[in-house]
Amino acid sequence: MKVGVIDYGVGNLGSVIRALDELRVVPILIKDINELQSCNRLILPGVGNFGTCTSLLQKGGWVKALREDVIANQKPLLGICLGMQLLSTTSAESDVNHFPKSASGLNLIPGRVESLEKIGCDLRVPHVGWNSIKCHSVVDGLFDKIPNGTDFYFVHSYAFIPENAEHVLATTDYGVPVTAAVRKGNVWGVQFHPEKSSRAGSQLLRNFLDS
Repeated sequence: MKVGVIDYGVGNLGSVIRALDELRVVPILIKDINELQSCNRLILPGVGNFGTCTSLLQKGGWVKALREDVIANQKPLLGICLGMQLLSTTSAESDVNHFPKSASGLNLIPGRVESLEKIGCDLRVPHVGWNSIKCHSVVDGLFDKIPNGTDFYFVHSYAFIPENAEHVLATTDYGVPVTAAVRKGNVWGVQFHPEKSSRAGSQLLRNFLDS
């Protein structure tokens, strides 16, 4: 199986590549949209500012190419951390140089991204550290062999609020309920970092690859 890790110009992708190597699959660092077709599964990482990332995705032609590959070809896609937020329709986290008010996402899972403070969190932001998750779907296989209440590693200041609550697979409690995992069809997203979440994270990646 060939797993494409999308490199659109942000973040250190080494930890994701290493985590996939340990699962004995073939990770491919994709730097060009023409390489999408060669992969069986796609992973969209993300770090930094939503507006900056969407600007890079647009400049590289990734938005149209990803939507075509994921929607038309029904290719499984997993968004990680900011990569999950990029699956949304829009975000309040903007890049003032390009998006002074808000930024548009891939709109693969309709919803919006808001700051943790905006949704009522009164704890320290950014949220950094290990937090337990509460699964909302026993049907979806992303959390197979992962007990409810398992800890995963989070680093974020914003939260994804899907338009349809049925797209929420899991939440975590950080002063307020925060979306921890989402799914719509062949598109999944996790707010935490599975590649930094020890055995549970490795199992989740395996579950995605087996989906």
